[in-house]
Amino acid sequence: MSHVARSAAPLRRQVLALLRDAIVSEFAPGERLVERVLCERFEVSRTVVREALRAVESEGLVEIVPNRGPVVASVSAADAASLYEVRAVLEALAAKSFAERATAQHCKALISAMKAIEKAHANGSLNGVLQAKDQYYEILFDGAANDVSRDMLRNVHARIRMLRTISLQVEGRAQSMVDELRGITRAAAHDRDPATAWTASQQHVWSAAGAVLPQLENPESEAVG
Repeated sequence: MSHVARSAAPLRRQVLALLRDAIVSEFAPGERLVERVLCERFEVSRTVVREALRAVESEGLVEIVPNRGPVVASVSAADAASLYEVRAVLEALAAKSFAERATAQHCKALISAMKAIEKAHANGSLNGVLQAKDQYYEILFDGAANDVSRDMLRNVHARIRMLRTISLQVEGRAQSMVDELRGITRAAAHDRDPATAWTASQQHVWSAAGAVLPQLENPESEAVG
């Protein structure tokens, strides 16, 4: 059971975060999400669970199936390719904007977040890497100072999270990911080089796509979430 620490943050936000994590790490594509079970799991009311389900549905993580209700969404190879296309442009813009606009505090925070990713990777913690990478991106988007692209990227990232576990389980991909993020960090936070930050960010996204798309195109992996 996932307990909600009510004093730490607004209840609805906590439940939404826990539900996202469960969808990515525990539930299978097409699996039904039962409100009663989720209420018991998170120890919250049906109203809170329904709000969280509506939020993850808007993010593309859940779809409503007639006569079944909410189920975990599947990601096709075509959908994933489209997501990576959009992500490549938006993340490159964020990295470029960070290099141009970020404060010294943002740069320090990004470097610290990069170290957290390296530590989680060294410890062999896949979940730790994913959490640290989420924090890294929040800092990157904050320093980029573009609320429109931030909102668009959050939506894309919510759906991309369903694919990250696949990517990082491909042999050698986790180390490549760390190396690629080091390059982005160096260009954006150390050198403050917008052009190199743009290129490094796009290369990172296309490298991730190269690890994931062949897995999705395999007929045995059609419904990957």
